[in-house]
Amino acid sequence: MSKSLLVIIGAGPGVSAAVARKFGAHSFKVVLVARNQTSLDVLARELRDQSIEVFTVSADASKSESVAQAFRVIREQYGTPDVLLYNAAVISRSTVSALDEEQLIEEFKVNVVGALTSVKQVVPDFVKRKDGAILITGGGLALYPNADYSSLSIGKAGVRSLAYSLAQELKPHNVYVGTVTIGGYVSKGTFYDPDDIAERYWQLYQARDEVEYIFAES
Repeated sequence: MSKSLLVIIGAGPGVSAAVARKFGAHSFKVVLVARNQTSLDVLARELRDQSIEVFTVSADASKSESVAQAFRVIREQYGTPDVLLYNAAVISRSTVSALDEEQLIEEFKVNVVGALTSVKQVVPDFVKRKDGAILITGGGLALYPNADYSSLSIGKAGVRSLAYSLAQELKPHNVYVGTVTIGGYVSKGTFYDPDDIAERYWQLYQARDEVEYIFAES
């Protein structure tokens, strides 16, 4: 029996690496997608050392054609995805009044539009099979905007709305959409430990009974 395939867009050493470990421990193979091939190679070696079957494809989440090309490669070389995790985001400091319009547009392309592009690569297959899962990394800034991180606050609000709208659209097709809204800075050994966050992703994926889990200290 072949392994299920998890594709992670915006792969890095924090949440996405932890999710790769968690799903990999449950017999998933993983494709990591990000812009920097060198960083991907480092992360892939670490995961392989933990007996995770992992592959890498470089792509720029801000460019729709780059994302589409990455999925063409994935389908040709590794198979049809079963689970998508969108984890890409741009973190920059700027108040609204100081925010440059072009900066907001360019960062929105990663924070929200890239999620849309990635989703569109998997939805036709998921709907046809009446199975599949789309996971999106959210942020507490969607609920409590921070004036010093105005662009990311707008982006997280946007991608949260995208997740909820997509969940409504795809539920009749038995396709699951879930988001973990992370209410703080992800760091090993803290409340926001990436492995604990990855566990919540796995639980959402398994239960498929709620769209959003707010991962935050009470």
